[in-house]
Amino acid sequence: MLRKLDADQRQMMCVQTYDTAAEHLMVSESGVYALLVYHYCPEYRQLREWLTNQVVPALRDARPVRSVERPTLSVLSWPQMSLSMLHWQDEPWIRLRDMPCLLADDPFNRKESWWRRTSRLLRGY
Repeated sequence: MLRKLDADQRQMMCVQTYDTAAEHLMVSESGVYALLVYHYCPEYRQLREWLTNQVVPALRDARPVRSVERPTLSVLSWPQMSLSMLHWQDEPWIRLRDMPCLLADDPFNRKESWWRRTSRLLRGY
């Protein structure tokens, strides 16, 4: 039965009950649904409904809420341009197609034209 589950769908955990601790097999939500599909039996319908309608919602409600669970979009505005930014998993994300616009205004990436360098060299700067 366990051979049909991926490593992220099962895990041995130490569970403490009263004053004793014992290793128990824990199966993730996707693992439970995979087992129900692999070992189909019409009688399992009530088990699936109970898991879907009562157990999983209760577990999700008991989970601590993170500040941002889903990606949020924001806009950074400057006088020359505006930029869309996605905030996801506590990281800002910028679209790849917007990168040339950002790099074009970067003072570290600006190169002088050849005639300006030559004139500076001739003037002794």
